[in-house]
Amino acid sequence: MSSIALITGANRGLGFAAARALATAGHTVIIAGRDESRARDAAAQLTAAGLAAEWLVLDVTSLPGVQHAAEQVRDRHGRLDILINNAGILPEATAAGQHEFADPAAFQQTVQTNLTGPAWVIEAFLPLLRNSPAGRVVNVSTTMGSLADQQDPQSPYYPMVLPAYQSSKAALNSLTIALAKKLAGTPVKVTSVCPGFVQTDLTPANREQAPLTAEQAARVVVEAATLPPDAPTGTFTGHDGAIPW
Repeated sequence: MSSIALITGANRGLGFAAARALATAGHTVIIAGRDESRARDAAAQLTAAGLAAEWLVLDVTSLPGVQHAAEQVRDRHGRLDILINNAGILPEATAAGQHEFADPAAFQQTVQTNLTGPAWVIEAFLPLLRNSPAGRVVNVSTTMGSLADQQDPQSPYYPMVLPAYQSSKAALNSLTIALAKKLAGTPVKVTSVCPGFVQTDLTPANREQAPLTAEQAARVVVEAATLPPDAPTGTFTGHDGAIPW
């Protein structure tokens, strides 16, 4: 019986690369995205290659939409083995207009997608994860959300000031810790991961400035999604190992 993996924002970039890698490894992947046609097309690319893939309309900023998506997965499979909260945005990198510190509209939009959305998705899908013999939750974060790195002058991320994005990811890391504590003693493991600087649409300006392809970056996501039973939970990891909170 193959594991069922759902990935938000999976019709392109890092999410699609992770979906392809998991499907290639024998998992059934659910390509979840806001746009039905894009999610359908992405799933079709995988099924055309002989891989097990489905599509699902899921807008993480719509609570009724999230709840309906969970009902659909329940009706299809009765369980969920892997949940990857991948959907994320960085509008303040290109926000126009005047603001002193944090563009209000960009801040609200960022928190809604990067933090509230994953919280809603976890809440809706947790009953299905509890039905799995080895549930895994992966929250795609960033080292830019590390409070330690933000204060470390030696960190390459130290000069970056993106208050909406960085605080949303720091809060997502806190969500990881809280969920791991909530699920202590269960088979479900929760991990925050930093995929690194990736060549995706999230990269402002020229995406080629990023050193990692989506396929390379997806490796750390897949590793967290397939942790062995004796692995720790509630951790923050990247390609080089543990990342300080």
